[in-house]
Amino acid sequence: MSAPARPLASAALFDTAIGACAIAWSTAGVLRFALPNRDPAATRSHILRRHRLLDVQEADPSPRIAEAIAAIQAHLAGDLDDLRWIALDTSPFNDFDRAVYEVTRAIDPGHTLNYGAVAHRIGAPGGAQAVGQSLGRNPIPLIIPCHRVLAADHALHGFSAPGGLTTKQQLLEIERTPGFGEPTLF
Repeated sequence: MSAPARPLASAALFDTAIGACAIAWSTAGVLRFALPNRDPAATRSHILRRHRLLDVQEADPSPRIAEAIAAIQAHLAGDLDDLRWIALDTSPFNDFDRAVYEVTRAIDPGHTLNYGAVAHRIGAPGGAQAVGQSLGRNPIPLIIPCHRVLAADHALHGFSAPGGLTTKQQLLEIERTPGFGEPTLF
């Protein structure tokens, strides 16, 4: 008896102002997003890897994914959008991650929270480290803007996307976040 066929997820690579990004989606919404890697082939390879119970293959974006891609391209070029309107497939997330990502997704461009504040907002005071681990697993960076969560001292610590802290700082600068390329009052 052969194994049942795995449902398909679709993926596409696209150019942005900061390099080639990629997006993978199911019928429910975006499953994964990849910021630019060392080269477009690495980004493509990352987005096409198997995703839990789904096989991922390249496809032309559906109209709603094409709209999301256009918004991401504009955002990364400095025409900021909160991207909260983009539908996500959250079925692979556990309840804790889902709560962390919901709070994180509510942070507007140009604003930040610290890990402890996110933990407090999800009802897990003292859970800053667990929040950091959850954000380190975030499969949909930028759309779930984990780059907007900082250490308590407003310093950049850890960013699992390609380019690490340099990419995190670049995203904060694009979003004109005070203290990251934008003048502050003090």
